[in-house]
Amino acid sequence: MTFEFATAARIVFGWETFDHVPDLAKSLGSTALVVLGREGRRGDALAARLAAAGVRSVPFRVDGEPRVATVESAVRLARAEGCDLVIAVGGGSVIDAGKAAAGMATQTGDVLEHLEVVGEGRPLLAEPLPFVAAPTTAGTGAEVTRNAVLDVPEKRVKVSLRSLALLPKVAVVDPELTLSMPPRVTAYTGMDALTQLIEPFVSHASNPIVDGLCREGIARAARSLRTAFRDGSDRGAREDMATASLLGGLALANAKLGAVHGFAGVLGGTYGLPHGAICARLLPFVMTANVAALEARSADEPALARYRAVARILTGKPSATAMDGVQWVAQLCDDLKIPPLALDHSSAALDAVVAGARRASSMKGNPVDLPDDVLRQILRGSSAV
Repeated sequence: MTFEFATAARIVFGWETFDHVPDLAKSLGSTALVVLGREGRRGDALAARLAAAGVRSVPFRVDGEPRVATVESAVRLARAEGCDLVIAVGGGSVIDAGKAAAGMATQTGDVLEHLEVVGEGRPLLAEPLPFVAAPTTAGTGAEVTRNAVLDVPEKRVKVSLRSLALLPKVAVVDPELTLSMPPRVTAYTGMDALTQLIEPFVSHASNPIVDGLCREGIARAARSLRTAFRDGSDRGAREDMATASLLGGLALANAKLGAVHGFAGVLGGTYGLPHGAICARLLPFVMTANVAALEARSADEPALARYRAVARILTGKPSATAMDGVQWVAQLCDDLKIPPLALDHSSAALDAVVAGARRASSMKGNPVDLPDDVLRQILRGSSAV
Protein backbone atom coordinates (compact mmCIF):
# COMPACT_ATOMS: atom_id res chain seq x y z
CA MET A 1 0.00 0.00 0.00
CA THR A 2 1.36 3.39 -1.03
CA PHE A 3 -0.31 6.74 -0.47
CA GLU A 4 0.38 10.35 0.41
CA PHE A 5 -1.52 12.94 2.40
CA ALA A 6 -1.21 16.69 1.92
CA THR A 7 -3.33 19.58 3.07
CA ALA A 8 -3.29 23.24 4.06
CA ALA A 9 -0.28 24.20 6.13
CA ARG A 10 -2.60 25.21 8.97
CA ILE A 11 -6.30 24.62 9.68
CA VAL A 12 -8.09 26.79 12.24
CA PHE A 13 -11.60 25.55 13.07
CA GLY A 14 -14.20 26.91 15.46
CA TRP A 15 -16.79 29.55 16.23
CA GLU A 16 -15.54 33.13 15.80
CA THR A 17 -12.18 31.98 14.40
CA PHE A 18 -12.77 34.34 11.46
CA ASP A 19 -11.78 37.10 13.88
CA HIS A 20 -8.22 35.72 13.75
CA VAL A 21 -7.78 36.27 9.99
CA PRO A 22 -6.04 39.69 10.28
CA ASP A 23 -3.42 38.40 12.71
CA LEU A 24 -2.88 35.30 10.59
CA ALA A 25 -2.57 37.42 7.46
CA LYS A 26 0.01 39.86 8.79
CA SER A 27 2.49 37.02 9.25
CA LEU A 28 2.17 36.20 5.53
CA GLY A 29 2.22 39.54 3.75
CA SER A 30 1.63 43.28 3.84
CA THR A 31 -0.80 43.82 0.94
CA ALA A 32 -3.68 41.40 0.47
CA LEU A 33 -5.89 40.82 -2.53
CA VAL A 34 -9.20 40.11 -0.78
CA VAL A 35 -11.42 37.97 -2.99
CA LEU A 36 -15.13 38.21 -2.15
CA GLY A 37 -18.48 37.16 -3.57
CA ARG A 38 -20.81 39.23 -5.72
CA GLU A 39 -22.19 41.25 -2.79
CA GLY A 40 -18.84 41.71 -1.07
CA ARG A 41 -20.21 40.56 2.28
CA ARG A 42 -17.82 40.93 5.20
CA GLY A 43 -15.41 42.80 2.94
CA ASP A 44 -15.58 46.23 4.59
CA ALA A 45 -15.32 44.86 8.12
CA LEU A 46 -12.40 42.63 7.17
CA ALA A 47 -10.63 45.51 5.40
CA ALA A 48 -10.88 47.65 8.54
CA ARG A 49 -9.52 44.89 10.73
CA LEU A 50 -6.72 44.13 8.29
CA ALA A 51 -5.77 47.82 8.29
CA ALA A 52 -5.67 47.79 12.09
CA ALA A 53 -3.29 44.84 11.87
CA GLY A 54 -1.07 46.71 9.42
CA VAL A 55 -2.19 44.89 6.26
CA ARG A 56 -3.37 46.88 3.26
CA SER A 57 -6.25 45.26 1.36
CA VAL A 58 -7.35 45.37 -2.27
CA PRO A 59 -10.90 44.02 -2.89
CA PHE A 60 -11.83 41.84 -5.85
CA ARG A 61 -15.35 40.51 -6.35
CA VAL A 62 -16.28 37.28 -8.09
CA ASP A 63 -19.60 37.37 -9.92
CA GLY A 64 -20.76 33.75 -10.07
CA GLU A 65 -18.67 30.80 -11.22
CA PRO A 66 -15.03 31.79 -11.77
CA ARG A 67 -13.86 31.71 -15.36
CA VAL A 68 -10.40 31.93 -16.86
CA ALA A 69 -11.08 35.62 -17.51
CA THR A 70 -12.00 36.08 -13.83
CA VAL A 71 -8.64 34.74 -12.72
CA GLU A 72 -6.79 36.82 -15.31
CA SER A 73 -8.51 39.98 -14.03
CA ALA A 74 -7.65 39.12 -10.43
CA VAL A 75 -4.02 38.45 -11.36
CA ARG A 76 -3.72 41.79 -13.18
CA LEU A 77 -5.12 43.62 -10.16
CA ALA A 78 -2.86 41.77 -7.72
CA ARG A 79 0.23 42.56 -9.76
CA ALA A 80 -0.73 46.22 -10.30
CA GLU A 81 -1.32 46.72 -6.57
CA GLY A 82 1.79 44.85 -5.46
CA CYS A 83 -0.17 42.22 -3.54
CA ASP A 84 1.96 39.64 -1.75
CA LEU A 85 -0.93 37.73 -0.20
CA VAL A 86 -4.40 36.54 -1.22
CA ILE A 87 -7.38 36.09 1.14
CA ALA A 88 -10.64 34.57 -0.08
CA VAL A 89 -13.87 34.82 1.91
CA GLY A 90 -16.87 33.10 0.36
CA GLY A 91 -18.20 29.88 -1.11
CA GLY A 92 -16.33 27.40 -3.24
CA SER A 93 -16.36 29.63 -6.31
CA VAL A 94 -14.77 32.52 -4.43
CA ILE A 95 -12.16 30.29 -2.82
CA ASP A 96 -11.31 28.64 -6.14
CA ALA A 97 -10.95 32.06 -7.79
CA GLY A 98 -8.65 33.23 -4.99
CA LYS A 99 -6.66 30.02 -5.06
CA ALA A 100 -6.15 30.27 -8.82
CA ALA A 101 -5.23 33.95 -8.57
CA ALA A 102 -2.65 33.21 -5.87
CA GLY A 103 -1.20 30.46 -8.02
CA MET A 104 -1.11 32.38 -11.30
CA ALA A 105 0.11 35.72 -9.91
CA THR A 106 3.67 34.41 -9.80
CA GLN A 107 3.67 32.46 -13.09
CA THR A 108 4.90 33.74 -16.46
CA GLY A 109 2.39 31.89 -18.67
CA ASP A 110 -1.38 32.24 -18.96
CA VAL A 111 -4.06 30.25 -17.14
CA LEU A 112 -4.98 28.02 -20.07
CA GLU A 113 -1.46 26.65 -20.30
CA HIS A 114 -1.87 25.15 -16.84
CA LEU A 115 -5.46 23.87 -17.04
CA GLU A 116 -6.11 20.13 -17.28
CA VAL A 117 -8.28 18.54 -20.01
CA VAL A 118 -8.77 21.66 -22.17
CA GLY A 119 -5.32 23.19 -21.62
CA GLU A 120 -1.76 21.99 -21.65
CA GLY A 121 -1.71 20.90 -18.00
CA ARG A 122 1.71 22.46 -17.37
CA PRO A 123 2.91 22.44 -13.75
CA LEU A 124 3.18 25.66 -11.76
CA LEU A 125 6.88 26.47 -11.66
CA ALA A 126 6.95 29.48 -9.32
CA GLU A 127 5.76 29.39 -5.71
CA PRO A 128 2.23 30.90 -5.47
CA LEU A 129 1.42 33.86 -3.27
CA PRO A 130 0.46 32.85 0.28
CA PHE A 131 -3.26 32.06 0.35
CA VAL A 132 -5.78 32.23 3.22
CA ALA A 133 -9.22 30.66 2.71
CA ALA A 134 -12.31 31.29 4.86
CA PRO A 135 -15.41 29.41 3.59
CA THR A 136 -18.88 30.86 4.10
CA THR A 137 -20.66 27.70 2.90
CA ALA A 138 -20.38 24.07 3.97
CA GLY A 139 -19.93 21.96 0.89
CA THR A 140 -16.91 22.17 -1.38
CA GLY A 141 -14.08 21.83 1.12
CA ALA A 142 -12.11 24.05 -1.27
CA GLU A 143 -10.23 25.53 1.67
CA VAL A 144 -8.11 22.36 1.87
CA THR A 145 -7.95 21.12 -1.73
CA ARG A 146 -5.09 21.30 -4.20
CA ASN A 147 -7.18 22.36 -7.20
CA ALA A 148 -9.25 25.33 -8.37
CA VAL A 149 -12.27 24.63 -10.56
CA LEU A 150 -12.75 27.12 -13.40
CA ASP A 151 -15.53 27.46 -15.95
CA VAL A 152 -14.39 27.43 -19.57
CA PRO A 153 -17.60 28.46 -21.36
CA GLU A 154 -16.17 28.24 -24.86
CA LYS A 155 -15.50 24.54 -24.19
CA ARG A 156 -18.76 24.10 -22.22
CA VAL A 157 -16.96 22.44 -19.33
CA LYS A 158 -15.50 23.14 -15.89
CA VAL A 159 -11.95 21.97 -15.35
CA SER A 160 -9.24 22.34 -12.74
CA LEU A 161 -6.03 24.18 -12.24
CA ARG A 162 -4.25 21.59 -10.11
CA SER A 163 -1.05 21.62 -8.08
CA LEU A 164 0.14 20.73 -4.59
CA ALA A 165 1.45 24.28 -4.45
CA LEU A 166 -2.14 25.59 -4.49
CA LEU A 167 -2.86 24.23 -1.00
CA PRO A 168 -3.64 27.22 1.23
CA LYS A 169 -1.22 28.41 3.88
CA VAL A 170 -4.17 28.81 6.28
CA ALA A 171 -7.75 27.53 6.19
CA VAL A 172 -10.06 29.27 8.66
CA VAL A 173 -13.31 27.35 9.07
CA ASP A 174 -15.78 29.29 11.20
CA PRO A 175 -19.29 27.75 11.33
CA GLU A 176 -20.59 31.22 12.27
CA LEU A 177 -20.11 32.27 8.63
CA THR A 178 -22.56 29.59 7.45
CA LEU A 179 -25.49 30.64 9.64
CA SER A 180 -26.79 33.02 6.98
CA MET A 181 -27.01 30.38 4.24
CA PRO A 182 -30.61 30.02 2.96
CA PRO A 183 -32.19 26.54 2.88
CA ARG A 184 -31.60 25.93 -0.82
CA VAL A 185 -27.89 26.77 -0.59
CA THR A 186 -27.64 24.66 2.56
CA ALA A 187 -29.16 21.73 0.66
CA TYR A 188 -26.99 22.06 -2.44
CA THR A 189 -23.71 22.60 -0.61
CA GLY A 190 -24.54 19.91 1.93
CA MET A 191 -25.15 17.34 -0.79
CA ASP A 192 -21.85 18.31 -2.39
CA ALA A 193 -20.16 17.65 0.95
CA LEU A 194 -21.86 14.26 1.33
CA THR A 195 -20.91 13.26 -2.21
CA GLN A 196 -17.30 14.27 -1.58
CA LEU A 197 -17.26 11.99 1.44
CA ILE A 198 -18.86 8.95 -0.21
CA GLU A 199 -16.93 9.03 -3.49
CA PRO A 200 -13.40 9.07 -1.99
CA PHE A 201 -14.42 6.34 0.48
CA VAL A 202 -15.45 3.93 -2.29
CA SER A 203 -12.73 5.08 -4.70
CA HIS A 204 -9.98 2.65 -5.62
CA ALA A 205 -7.51 5.32 -4.44
CA SER A 206 -8.75 5.56 -0.85
CA ASN A 207 -6.33 5.06 2.03
CA PRO A 208 -6.57 4.58 5.82
CA ILE A 209 -6.40 8.30 6.60
CA VAL A 210 -9.09 9.15 4.06
CA ASP A 211 -11.23 6.26 5.32
CA GLY A 212 -11.33 7.71 8.82
CA LEU A 213 -12.13 11.20 7.58
CA CYS A 214 -14.95 9.92 5.38
CA ARG A 215 -16.55 7.77 8.07
CA GLU A 216 -16.65 10.69 10.47
CA GLY A 217 -17.86 13.14 7.84
CA ILE A 218 -20.62 10.88 6.50
CA ALA A 219 -21.92 10.35 10.02
CA ARG A 220 -22.04 14.09 10.72
CA ALA A 221 -23.76 14.90 7.43
CA ALA A 222 -26.25 12.08 7.92
CA ARG A 223 -27.35 13.36 11.32
CA SER A 224 -27.29 17.10 10.59
CA LEU A 225 -27.98 18.03 6.95
CA ARG A 226 -31.75 17.77 7.28
CA THR A 227 -31.64 19.77 10.50
CA ALA A 228 -29.47 22.52 8.99
CA PHE A 229 -31.87 22.70 6.04
CA ARG A 230 -34.96 23.00 8.23
CA ASP A 231 -33.44 25.26 10.90
CA GLY A 232 -30.43 27.22 9.74
CA SER A 233 -29.92 28.67 13.21
CA ASP A 234 -29.15 25.26 14.74
CA ARG A 235 -25.52 25.71 15.77
CA GLY A 236 -24.86 22.03 16.33
CA ALA A 237 -26.05 21.15 12.83
CA ARG A 238 -24.07 24.01 11.28
CA GLU A 239 -20.93 22.89 13.09
CA ASP A 240 -21.44 19.30 11.92
CA MET A 241 -21.86 20.40 8.31
CA ALA A 242 -18.83 22.71 8.42
CA THR A 243 -16.86 19.75 9.77
CA ALA A 244 -18.25 17.38 7.13
CA SER A 245 -17.34 19.84 4.38
CA LEU A 246 -13.80 20.21 5.70
CA LEU A 247 -13.38 16.43 5.97
CA GLY A 248 -14.72 15.96 2.45
CA GLY A 249 -12.18 18.44 1.12
CA LEU A 250 -9.38 16.64 2.92
CA ALA A 251 -10.61 13.32 1.54
CA LEU A 252 -10.99 14.28 -2.11
CA ALA A 253 -7.62 16.05 -2.11
CA ASN A 254 -5.92 12.85 -1.04
CA ALA A 255 -7.90 10.14 -2.82
CA LYS A 256 -10.08 10.44 -5.89
CA LEU A 257 -13.72 11.17 -6.59
CA GLY A 258 -15.91 9.23 -9.02
CA ALA A 259 -18.59 9.27 -11.70
CA VAL A 260 -20.73 11.91 -9.95
CA HIS A 261 -17.97 14.47 -10.20
CA GLY A 262 -16.89 13.10 -13.57
CA PHE A 263 -20.29 14.21 -14.84
CA ALA A 264 -20.53 17.35 -12.72
CA GLY A 265 -17.88 19.40 -14.49
CA VAL A 266 -19.41 18.69 -17.89
CA LEU A 267 -23.00 19.27 -16.80
CA GLY A 268 -22.11 22.44 -14.95
CA GLY A 269 -20.26 23.82 -17.95
CA THR A 270 -22.94 22.76 -20.42
CA TYR A 271 -26.13 23.65 -18.55
CA GLY A 272 -25.00 26.10 -15.87
CA LEU A 273 -26.67 24.08 -13.12
CA PRO A 274 -25.64 24.45 -9.45
CA HIS A 275 -22.85 22.01 -8.67
CA GLY A 276 -24.50 20.74 -5.49
CA ALA A 277 -27.80 20.09 -7.27
CA ILE A 278 -25.95 18.08 -9.91
CA CYS A 279 -24.18 16.02 -7.26
CA ALA A 280 -27.39 15.45 -5.31
CA ARG A 281 -29.45 14.13 -8.20
CA LEU A 282 -26.65 12.06 -9.72
CA LEU A 283 -25.50 10.44 -6.48
CA PRO A 284 -28.22 7.79 -5.96
CA PHE A 285 -28.14 6.78 -9.63
CA VAL A 286 -24.35 6.49 -9.69
CA MET A 287 -24.46 4.50 -6.45
CA THR A 288 -27.06 2.14 -7.95
CA ALA A 289 -25.01 1.62 -11.11
CA ASN A 290 -21.79 1.04 -9.20
CA VAL A 291 -23.38 -1.42 -6.78
CA ALA A 292 -24.95 -3.39 -9.63
CA ALA A 293 -21.68 -3.52 -11.56
CA LEU A 294 -19.73 -4.58 -8.48
CA GLU A 295 -22.26 -7.28 -7.58
CA ALA A 296 -22.02 -8.62 -11.13
CA ARG A 297 -18.28 -9.03 -10.63
CA SER A 298 -18.24 -10.69 -7.22
CA ALA A 299 -19.97 -10.51 -3.87
CA ASP A 300 -16.49 -10.09 -2.37
CA GLU A 301 -15.62 -6.87 -4.20
CA PRO A 302 -13.94 -4.54 -1.64
CA ALA A 303 -15.84 -1.49 -2.93
CA LEU A 304 -19.12 -3.33 -2.41
CA ALA A 305 -18.25 -3.78 1.25
CA ARG A 306 -17.55 -0.06 1.41
CA TYR A 307 -20.99 0.75 0.00
CA ARG A 308 -22.49 -1.44 2.71
CA ALA A 309 -20.46 0.47 5.30
CA VAL A 310 -21.78 3.75 3.88
CA ALA A 311 -25.32 2.42 4.18
CA ARG A 312 -24.79 1.43 7.82
CA ILE A 313 -23.47 4.89 8.67
CA LEU A 314 -26.27 6.71 6.82
CA THR A 315 -29.14 4.62 8.16
CA GLY A 316 -27.74 3.76 11.57
CA LYS A 317 -28.74 0.13 10.95
CA PRO A 318 -26.04 -2.56 11.39
CA SER A 319 -27.83 -4.84 8.89
CA ALA A 320 -28.23 -2.20 6.14
CA THR A 321 -27.50 -3.29 2.58
CA ALA A 322 -25.80 -1.21 -0.10
CA MET A 323 -29.19 -0.49 -1.68
CA ASP A 324 -30.54 0.69 1.67
CA GLY A 325 -27.90 3.41 1.42
CA VAL A 326 -29.01 4.31 -2.08
CA GLN A 327 -32.63 4.64 -0.95
CA TRP A 328 -31.57 6.77 2.03
CA VAL A 329 -29.75 9.20 -0.28
CA ALA A 330 -32.68 9.34 -2.71
CA GLN A 331 -35.06 10.15 0.15
CA LEU A 332 -32.68 12.83 1.42
CA CYS A 333 -32.77 14.53 -1.99
CA ASP A 334 -36.56 14.57 -1.82
CA ASP A 335 -36.55 15.87 1.75
CA LEU A 336 -34.21 18.69 0.71
CA LYS A 337 -36.56 19.53 -2.20
CA ILE A 338 -33.83 19.22 -4.82
CA PRO A 339 -35.47 19.13 -8.27
CA PRO A 340 -34.53 16.77 -11.10
CA LEU A 341 -31.87 18.08 -13.46
CA ALA A 342 -33.08 19.86 -16.58
CA LEU A 343 -31.11 18.03 -19.27
CA ASP A 344 -31.45 17.53 -23.00
CA HIS A 345 -32.33 13.85 -23.53
CA SER A 346 -31.46 13.74 -27.22
CA SER A 347 -28.93 11.09 -28.19
CA ALA A 348 -26.45 13.69 -29.40
CA ALA A 349 -26.64 15.68 -26.16
CA LEU A 350 -26.30 12.61 -23.91
CA ASP A 351 -23.42 11.26 -25.98
CA ALA A 352 -21.60 14.59 -25.72
CA VAL A 353 -21.93 14.62 -21.92
CA VAL A 354 -20.77 11.01 -21.63
CA ALA A 355 -17.76 11.68 -23.85
CA GLY A 356 -16.83 14.74 -21.79
CA ALA A 357 -17.27 12.89 -18.51
CA ARG A 358 -14.95 10.11 -19.66
CA ARG A 359 -12.18 12.68 -20.12
CA ALA A 360 -12.66 14.11 -16.62
CA SER A 361 -10.03 13.22 -14.04
CA SER A 362 -12.71 12.46 -11.43
CA MET A 363 -14.17 9.64 -13.55
CA LYS A 364 -10.87 7.77 -13.17
CA GLY A 365 -11.54 7.37 -9.44
CA ASN A 366 -14.84 5.51 -9.87
CA PRO A 367 -14.59 2.02 -8.30
CA VAL A 368 -15.74 0.35 -11.53
CA ASP A 369 -15.66 1.28 -15.22
CA LEU A 370 -19.25 1.94 -16.28
CA PRO A 371 -20.17 1.43 -19.96
CA ASP A 372 -21.63 4.27 -21.99
CA ASP A 373 -25.17 2.90 -21.97
CA VAL A 374 -25.15 2.83 -18.17
CA LEU A 375 -23.78 6.38 -18.05
CA ARG A 376 -26.64 7.51 -20.29
CA GLN A 377 -29.14 5.74 -17.99
CA ILE A 378 -27.71 7.65 -15.04
CA LEU A 379 -28.25 10.95 -16.86
CA ARG A 380 -31.82 10.04 -17.79
CA GLY A 381 -32.61 8.95 -14.23
CA SER A 382 -31.24 12.11 -12.64
CA SER A 383 -33.36 14.29 -14.92
CA ALA A 384 -36.61 12.30 -14.84
CA VAL A 385 -39.57 14.16 -13.35
